[in-house]
Amino acid sequence: MAVNKVLVVDDSPTDLANIKGIVSDAGFTVVTATTGAEAIEKAKSEKPELIFLDILMPDMDGFEACRKLGSDGATKDIPVVFVTSKGQKADRMWAQMQGGRDLVSKPFTPDQIIDQIKAF
Repeated sequence: MAVNKVLVVDDSPTDLANIKGIVSDAGFTVVTATTGAEAIEKAKSEKPELIFLDILMPDMDGFEACRKLGSDGATKDIPVVFVTSKGQKADRMWAQMQGGRDLVSKPFTPDQIIDQIKAF
């Protein structure tokens, strides 16, 4: 699957801008959201080929958003990569159990983000 459009979801303006810059500088279209609910809405309306999703967010965390995306016919096939400060082995396993394809730990490098896009 060729990736053209990426949805970046993070409640931190700094992290959101950082990932958005990395992805757009690499030539991809970027759509952003700052909450889990907004992520679900944007995934349905924008139809990205990949979602970078923060875990720790108010109201609806990334795990719940991922489960909801995975259970919706319109969004269930969009791969989710968690980007989080939670990088322990248990966090990675739980992320996969929630439907995530991978997990990138903060702080991350631009190469780690681009490698995730290239993997799809």
